[in-house]
Amino acid sequence: MTAEEDLPVVVIGAGPVGLAAAVELVERGVPVLVFERGAQAGAAVAQWHHVRLFSRWADLVAPAARRLLAPLGWRHPDADTYPTGAEWAGSYLRPLADALGDRVRFGTEVVGVARRGRDRVVDAGRDTEPLTVHVRGTRAEERVTARAVIDASGTWGSPNPLGADGPPAIGETDTADRIAYRVPDLTDAEVAARYAGRHVVVAGAGHSALTALVAFTGLAERHPSTRLTWLLRRQAVGAVFGGGEADQLPARGALGLRAKAALAAGHIRVVTGFRTEEVRRDAHGLLTLVSADGARVDGVDEVVVLTGFRPDLAWLSEVRLALDPALQAPTALAPLIDPNVHSCGTVHPHGVRELAQPEPGVFLAGMKSYGRAPTFLAMTGYEQVRSIAADLAGDRASAEQVAPALPETGVCGGAGLFDQPAESTSGGGCGAPAPQDLTLSAPPGR
Repeated sequence: MTAEEDLPVVVIGAGPVGLAAAVELVERGVPVLVFERGAQAGAAVAQWHHVRLFSRWADLVAPAARRLLAPLGWRHPDADTYPTGAEWAGSYLRPLADALGDRVRFGTEVVGVARRGRDRVVDAGRDTEPLTVHVRGTRAEERVTARAVIDASGTWGSPNPLGADGPPAIGETDTADRIAYRVPDLTDAEVAARYAGRHVVVAGAGHSALTALVAFTGLAERHPSTRLTWLLRRQAVGAVFGGGEADQLPARGALGLRAKAALAAGHIRVVTGFRTEEVRRDAHGLLTLVSADGARVDGVDEVVVLTGFRPDLAWLSEVRLALDPALQAPTALAPLIDPNVHSCGTVHPHGVRELAQPEPGVFLAGMKSYGRAPTFLAMTGYEQVRSIAADLAGDRASAEQVAPALPETGVCGGAGLFDQPAESTSGGGCGAPAPQDLTLSAPPGR
């Protein structure tokens, strides 16, 4: 039998939070393996390479990663600039993976996590047997014994559908050739040609939807025959545009202001209270969206669905998880991030205590830990995995000391995801920072 301390901690996902977890563990002398399904670090980030973040470089480099990279000659990008996804991946994530060496295995997909010799029903021996991680990759299928598992695989691969009740709308799957679930790269001439001069519907109310609206407004200005319709499930626009100058991430606030200006300029038709139930295609190939109450949006060429993401929990089915029934986030974390009740866009400091699962040694971290909740920030994930790594290294005092200062959105009132409007305020816990002049290129909602 291998001593537990000699077994690796398996980290799933070589994105920003997964790599930060690996570095924290290496710094503490804990063996670690990172499994990444993609061919390179930041594979998901690379898919939104054209989108500019609303977090500065200063908030996008994990402290432990900086300590690892600095002696290797890596130079920190300008701390006050805002990188694109491509820049974040190329200038930081890939060098970080290179520094971790053969601890990171690419082209390796995790297809299951279990307790060795025990399915989820069996109690006997559960606290003494190690975890097993079932992987499929270039080395065929294998089973890796692990001391602990940190799932930092994110939610990028599981976008929410257009259908308002959770599953895809009737006809949504059959019309998938006309539906996109990511912010299109309109700087690509071929992609822009797909949408130029067409009737484009954007569905969603988060930062990604605002990003798309800003980008499509630019396309409509270059191609005036382009028509834009914005579908909102809520009954009013309300605080969708965020806190503006009261947002403690200035670029995030500026995004909302740009989207609001585009709406005021008349580029966008807004349809509120629209909960899509069916997508129909006519004889000419045009789509009609039908809501639950019979309302219709006709003559649609393309739909861009930006309604958030959900976690893929299928390959965790044999370990015991305690997840909030609504958000699918860890039950201790969910009340701190629930958008239905959460006020001011703040997040209470949290770490291993809130992220631990009933299955010993299993942790959800990063965007995966937020389940279906939006507005995750990289710095949140970095503090999460710092706390988890400290706990796994036996440093309980450090694990419990979690107190990052996370930026507020400037929107108070617990707006939630549906109909209740929130109010923007510059008082109380949502004080406004000094305004800043920014030149932005469609910042993303993450």
